[in-house]
Amino acid sequence: MSKATFELYQDAREEWRWRLVHDNGNIIADSGEGYQRQATAEQGIESVKENAPDSDISVVE
Repeated sequence: MSKATFELYQDAREEWRWRLVHDNGNIIADSGEGYQRQATAEQGIESVKENAPDSDISVVE
């Protein structure tokens, strides 16, 4: 069972954004930008789900 939920919302500028929120309320990730259309923000969510399920960790110094 997932311990996080994607939230889709409009910000103060009426741009669509998403954030991934853990069950404890902490924000794990966010869209980093606003989208003009809800469908485009939803595509961003799907992209994260598809492209990063088993991503490697890279330490940058």
